[in-house]
Amino acid sequence: MTYHGTNTYLIETSDGSVVIDPGPDDDGHLDDVIAATHGAVSAILLSHTHSDHLGATSSLKVRTGAPTFAFHRPADPSFEPDVLIQDGDAVAGMIAIHTPGHASDHLCFARPDGVVFSADHVMSWSSSIVSPPDGNMAAYCNSLRVMLSREDRLYLPGHGPALPNPQPYVADLLKRRIQREEEIFAALGDGPTTAWDLMDRLYSKTDLWLRRAAERNVLAHLDKLHSEALVEQIGDRWQIRRAV
Repeated sequence: MTYHGTNTYLIETSDGSVVIDPGPDDDGHLDDVIAATHGAVSAILLSHTHSDHLGATSSLKVRTGAPTFAFHRPADPSFEPDVLIQDGDAVAGMIAIHTPGHASDHLCFARPDGVVFSADHVMSWSSSIVSPPDGNMAAYCNSLRVMLSREDRLYLPGHGPALPNPQPYVADLLKRRIQREEEIFAALGDGPTTAWDLMDRLYSKTDLWLRRAAERNVLAHLDKLHSEALVEQIGDRWQIRRAV
């Protein structure tokens, strides 16, 4: 689900290193961050509060004394950042871009040279899971449009390799989400069914974890269609909304 693990980025500054996404609660990962920065960390930035990004944050703060920066409404209520970030704020020489969808508190960080730390919003190895209730497909698609409106030259994601010339890839991500939604709506034309059955019909995944992730994506699409008054839910089954 995380490719080869979480990418932790270290940005050298005159005041020490800025750490973006300390990563999971893993002693080896944390020790590597401390070794690479020599313990001189000036700020800890969080793209979002999923455990594979947030997990090592408190330990890194204890070991370095660095303040934490994150979205002003963290999706994880147990986490209280030292500095609250809103969309458009300047942070460590970058601009924070609120990109909800994968997570309600998701931020990308854009440098002035066209490099964006895109975290889990856009990754080159896989599309992002959008898992309700915190994940929201309408918000995710809108956030993709926000990124498409920019002219960035390189994305550095939360998992997987860098993504140069990202706009065509982002456009394709959005196109595939729209196509998937159309497929789901068309499949409901055969009658009421569950999110799991729709996943089984529309996805070719065989790994159980990936099938569950795909089901969450289907459910996010169904929630979006429900918010648009196109479908309705009765029990665990979904159907095209009846005309009133």
